[in-house]
Amino acid sequence: MSLNALAPAEITHGIAQGKFSAMDVLNASIARIEASNAQVNAFTSMHVDRARKQAQTIDGWRATGQRLPPLAGVPFAVKNLFDVQGEVTLAGSIINQTNPPAASDAFLIQRMCAAGAVLVGSLNMDEFAYGFTTENTHYGACANPHDLTCISGGSSGGSAAAVAAGMVPLSLGSDTNGSIRVPASLCGVWGIKPTFGRLSRRGTYPFVESIDHLGGFANSLAGLATLYDALQSPDARDPASHAKKLEPVSSSLSLGVDGLRIGVLEGFFEENASHQAREVVDLAARQLGGVARVEWPDASLARMAAFIVTASEGGALHLTHLRTRIEDMEPLSADRFMAGAILPAAWYIKAQRFRRMYRDKVNALFDNWDVLIAPATPVSAPTIGTEWLDIQGQSLPSRAAMGLLTQPISFAGCPVVAAPMWPTSSRGMPLGIQIIAAPWREDLAFRVAGALESSGVCCVKKVGF
Repeated sequence: MSLNALAPAEITHGIAQGKFSAMDVLNASIARIEASNAQVNAFTSMHVDRARKQAQTIDGWRATGQRLPPLAGVPFAVKNLFDVQGEVTLAGSIINQTNPPAASDAFLIQRMCAAGAVLVGSLNMDEFAYGFTTENTHYGACANPHDLTCISGGSSGGSAAAVAAGMVPLSLGSDTNGSIRVPASLCGVWGIKPTFGRLSRRGTYPFVESIDHLGGFANSLAGLATLYDALQSPDARDPASHAKKLEPVSSSLSLGVDGLRIGVLEGFFEENASHQAREVVDLAARQLGGVARVEWPDASLARMAAFIVTASEGGALHLTHLRTRIEDMEPLSADRFMAGAILPAAWYIKAQRFRRMYRDKVNALFDNWDVLIAPATPVSAPTIGTEWLDIQGQSLPSRAAMGLLTQPISFAGCPVVAAPMWPTSSRGMPLGIQIIAAPWREDLAFRVAGALESSGVCCVKKVGF
C-alpha cells in the first residue's frame, strides 16, 4: 500500500517498527501534493523545510530508542487562518498578504507538533471563513477529489479535500456555522467539531468570536480520535477556552452503543434534506437499531439568529476593511459583511438573548437523549459555480443553503462527529451525517461513530485519480 494512503495509526506503527521512516512518509505526502494539488487546489503554501526538520527529529528519536509520541511522523496541514511561525496568516484573503509573519504557531499546531505530527502546509478556504463552498476568488476554487467539477464545501474546504485526496491523513479547520461538517460531508472524510470552548482558538484568525470552534479532519475514525485527544489542553491565555480537564475519546470507539438513547432528528432536518440526505440517515438508524424520531427545538429560529450574530460580528470585525479596502475583498463576502455592519444593534442583542433560551431548550433535550443523528448537508456536492439548489421543491441559494442543517447545532455549541457515508443515488458522491451529543460529551458521539464504522456503514473511500 502507498504510504500516503495509510491511516495515522498505520504510520506511527510502521515508523516504530522500522518498516519505514518519518522522512519516507513525508516524502510520500509531498509527492502526492505535487502530483494532485494542481487539480484539487487544496494547498495555498507548503512548509517543506520545517517539515523535513520535524521528520528528521522523529527519525532521530526512533534511532536512539526513545518512546515516540502518539502522532509521530503523521503529516498534517492547516486551514490558512492558523498562525504558522514565520508565515503570513492569510485567512483566505489578499488583504492579509501584507501583514507581518506570525511570531509563533497557533496553540493547536503546537499541540499537534508536541504529539509528533509533521506540519506540511496551509490550506485553501473561503475568504475570512465566510462561506460554505471554498470558491475563493483570490486563490481559486478548491475542487472535490471525488469529482473535480464539484465543490469541496467550506469554509474549511482545503482541509477536507487534502485528506480526501490522500495528500495528508490529518488536517485542522474551523467551524462557525458548519465549516468542518459541510466539507467533511461533501468530501467523504471524518470530522470533529467539539463543544464550544473545548479547544483553544489562540493563534487563529477570528470570524465570529461567540460561535467559532476549531477542530479537525481525518482519513480514519481512530485517527480523528487521536487527533482530538492530542488537541485537548486547557489554555489560560484563551478566555473562551472552558475545558476543565482532559477527556480522551480514543478508548470510546470500541464500547458500542448498548444503553445509549439514540434519536434521529425530524421536522426541520427532514424538510430541508434531499432524498440522498434522508437515505443516509435512515441507513445509519437501521444499523443502530431502535432509533426514535426526535424534534430539535426552534431549529429554524436558531438558524435565523445565527445569521444575525454571524453577520453582525463579522461586519464589525471587518469594518475597517469595508471602509478602506472593499475593492480587495471577495464581492460576495464584502456584501454580506456590509449588510452585517449596518444591522441594528437591537437585532444582535435579541439574537443573543434568544440563544441563551435556545441553549436551555437544547440542553433539556439531552435529558432524554444521549446522541442524535441528522444529515450534515442537504445535498451531495454540487458543481462549482452552482448558484441555486433545489431541495424538496424549494429553490435556495447554494452558498447559504449548504449550512442549513449545521447552523442550528453549532449555535447551541454541541459537539458533533461528522461521519462519511455513501448514498446509493448520488453519482458515487459522499454525503455525511452529524452525530450530535450534549455539550462536553464528545465521547458519546465517538461511541456511535465507532459502531457505525464497525458495521461498514461509514467509511472513507480512496479517490480515483
